Amino acid sequence: MASSKQDVVAGLDMGSGRVTCLIGAGDEAGCMHVLGGSSVSCRGGLNGGVVVNIMETANAVTQAVEEAEAQAKREVRNVFLGVRGHHLQSFNNRGAFNIARTDKEITAEDVDSVIANAKAVPLSSDREILHVLPQSFSLDRQRGIPHPVGMEGSLLEVDVHIVTAASGHLNNLIKTVAKAGFEVVEPVYSLLASGEMLVTAEEKELGCLLVDLGGQSVSIGVYAEGSIRYSKELPIGSDFITKDLAIGLRTSLLTAEKIKVEHGIAHPSLLNGDDEIEFRGPDGRTAQSVKTSYMMNLILPRVEEIFSVIEEELQASSYADVVVPGGLILTGGGALMRGTLQAAEQILRMPVRLGLPHPDAIVAEDQWLTPTYATAMGLLGYSRHLRYGLTNARQTDRKKPVWMRKLSAVFEDLF
Repeated sequence: MASSKQDVVAGLDMGSGRVTCLIGAGDEAGCMHVLGGSSVSCRGGLNGGVVVNIMETANAVTQAVEEAEAQAKREVRNVFLGVRGHHLQSFNNRGAFNIARTDKEITAEDVDSVIANAKAVPLSSDREILHVLPQSFSLDRQRGIPHPVGMEGSLLEVDVHIVTAASGHLNNLIKTVAKAGFEVVEPVYSLLASGEMLVTAEEKELGCLLVDLGGQSVSIGVYAEGSIRYSKELPIGSDFITKDLAIGLRTSLLTAEKIKVEHGIAHPSLLNGDDEIEFRGPDGRTAQSVKTSYMMNLILPRVEEIFSVIEEELQASSYADVVVPGGLILTGGGALMRGTLQAAEQILRMPVRLGLPHPDAIVAEDQWLTPTYATAMGLLGYSRHLRYGLTNARQTDRKKPVWMRKLSAVFEDLF
């Protein structure tokens, strides 16, 4: 186990309506050990990965990080921030760079130059580039070159996947983390962080689909030929199921969420008997009950809609055939409801597996190896290896330990 404070890092995932934090430390062999973590609900502060209430979200960030710090017995000042939401947009682009030197050997500077040319795209003033991810290089029109440095040629080209974010939403996330007293080392697209933990190298090469089913948003990513080829954020998620249950059962959202988590069934094949489920009405006192079959009939239409929207998006992307060999890797809190995998397999007509972290360079207890912590764990991997691509580093100004954060909170309350 690593002991150096300099090696301690934190991954902070700002989800659809939840803030999740993992703290890890690296050892001399380059392996990351998960030391502690926490996941805190923040439905009034986050909506689909976008901050709608800075104070409530900042409080959730403080709670999540400090609970993780207590478990880890370490303090952190910096976080790698996972971002998501339909304000994120992505596209593919191509860049070229002529090698005019007599010495035609490709250098690292040449690679930097061709990537810089590929990301020179016009953007509106309210958007900025979050990631530029090289997919493959070509040298003198020969495609499929993974590492051109050291080879010789006159024309170097690169295909890239570019992820952009709305500057305002990104700034609000960073300001929220700063208000909680932490510094954002880099914002990272959550789907990419999850992909590094959940998708194997073989699946990336064969072609597969990664779906992160969150509460208020769904992230989809297509991998093929070893890299990400397509990504999209969809404004739909498992919270829609909760709302349907609340309306259909005439109860509160909190009660409906509990019923969904504890008794929810997303596929008829898993209906075993027709038990009565007891719950409380909106007033918190009136006893009510519902049969499992009736509850399932409220859930199924929304589950079918979610995966039908994913299928339509996949068909529109022209990558539908690419993902069939590796199938679907399903993650996110919404993936944990019973029958969700079976429903996805039936609607999308491809093999489906639950996306559980399979870390090779991360050591973690079983409690962290769940879809809930997959993105935060991917962020720890990002901090250790920085291997997902080129990112615009953004930093806030504040670096405060726990005692100073609490002191600052007191003065904010006074003034």
